[in-house]
Amino acid sequence: MAKKSIVVFFSHTGENYSVGNIKIGNTKRIADYISAYNGADQFEVVAQKSYDMPYNDLIELAKVEIRNNEYVAYKGDIDLSGYDTVFIGGPVWWGVFPNVLNSFLKDHADQLKSKTIAVITTHEGSGLGSCEADTMMMFPEATFLDGYECAGHNTTSAQARTEKWLKKIGF
Repeated sequence: MAKKSIVVFFSHTGENYSVGNIKIGNTKRIADYISAYNGADQFEVVAQKSYDMPYNDLIELAKVEIRNNEYVAYKGDIDLSGYDTVFIGGPVWWGVFPNVLNSFLKDHADQLKSKTIAVITTHEGSGLGSCEADTMMMFPEATFLDGYECAGHNTTSAQARTEKWLKKIGF
């Protein structure tokens, strides 16, 4: 039986550091490359509150959310129980995933604890930040594949690089 996979991600559109004002978020681009390559389904975690603001305001808001361990509500939901592999992706904000993505992960802890997980980040110099280590701590029973990071300014030309990573991890 073929393994079923999904990309669960948060992606920020609008003003982004180094790439300007974008209509397709950097992490969404990577999610699309994964889905095009291996047929993975997608679920985009969308915050109920707006993150459509100038970049400097956004990073200040992100700092407050992180400092206050703020639960950030999101729109929609999905049952992950039918998936074998879950790619979890998002931008790196102050070294970690945005709290809206962490809120989703906490809400789905029971469904994620026994999955195979691969962490994906987009960034402008943070690499994986602590996103992979944090996710491993959240789901110690899960099996983790090597994570993937891509600088936001490189996402428009990262399809071949993304596919190379997918082959490396067995997809």
